[in-house]
Amino acid sequence: MFEIKSQISKIKVDAESLIRSCENKNEIEQLRVRFLGKKGVVTALYKNLKDITPEQRPEVGDLINTLKDEVARELDCKQSFFLRESLRSRLVEEELDVTLPGKPVTLGRIHPITKVLQRVIDIFQALGFSVAEGPEIEKEYYNFDALNIPSHHPARDMQDTFFIDVGTLLRTHTSPVQIRVMENRKPPVRVIAPGRVYRNEAINARSYCLFHQVEGFYVDKHVTFADLKGILGHFSREMFGAKTAIRIRPSYFPFTEPSLECDVSCFLCSAKGCRVCKYTGWLEILGAGMIHPAVLKAGGFDPDEVQGYAFGMGIERTALLLYGINDIRLFFENDMRFLSQF
Repeated sequence: MFEIKSQISKIKVDAESLIRSCENKNEIEQLRVRFLGKKGVVTALYKNLKDITPEQRPEVGDLINTLKDEVARELDCKQSFFLRESLRSRLVEEELDVTLPGKPVTLGRIHPITKVLQRVIDIFQALGFSVAEGPEIEKEYYNFDALNIPSHHPARDMQDTFFIDVGTLLRTHTSPVQIRVMENRKPPVRVIAPGRVYRNEAINARSYCLFHQVEGFYVDKHVTFADLKGILGHFSREMFGAKTAIRIRPSYFPFTEPSLECDVSCFLCSAKGCRVCKYTGWLEILGAGMIHPAVLKAGGFDPDEVQGYAFGMGIERTALLLYGINDIRLFFENDMRFLSQF
């Protein structure tokens, strides 16, 4: 008992002396290993407890624990001292000039897709359209069946769909919002539905598996094709310039009848013909038409009482035209060299 107490006292004196004489952090770490490591001097004392009587072990154990704590505390204090000295010397060497201006903070940019999308929303909100949203994970009924596209319909092949499971998919267009809104509102209904849509398409400069659309529709009594033409003309002039003209071509969509494609006069070449408009003077921007009676019924409306029109446009396509960009993939790469230009 006396022998181990003397050993503990000697180790304590030696440790304090060696720690005081340390000149750098490396020496501190070497002493930490020497005294407190797995094969250290203090650690070895615990192995001697087996040679002490059971009555004396608690007392000796407390002495060893106290020694261990004191050595660790001395090592930490000396290490903190070296750290403070290191920081002090750095401050002296660097000669910090507090009068210098701070480094400028780089500001973020509004994404070009967000800018175009908000511009479209602002135009239609000024005309009295409200904004509605729907789920991106959609039921097959809302994405196809309620829009006059039953399971056997060939139009389903026009859209390569990401199916999650039977009856559930990633929506291929924002048109399902049209049905969801009609189920919960009564005419007149004037709504636009912006959002992301997904299609299983090959990724290249002109197409991507994810893109943004804006669906718009208006249902009320006595809504006519002339109303649709008027709204498309107004939107085109607000979006692309006051001198923009529109051209309407017949087309086909299962959820509208009659259906149309709407072109605008090329604002890049003033309709004179350029590479972007393929020297025709016209740019295709959206599809539209009068809402099919079957779609009105699916939404809970009586097609004998009300009529409506609907339109849909891709935001990426519009952004490509507005900003003269030739690769849709740039919108999704988050390259600050590209985004900082907007």
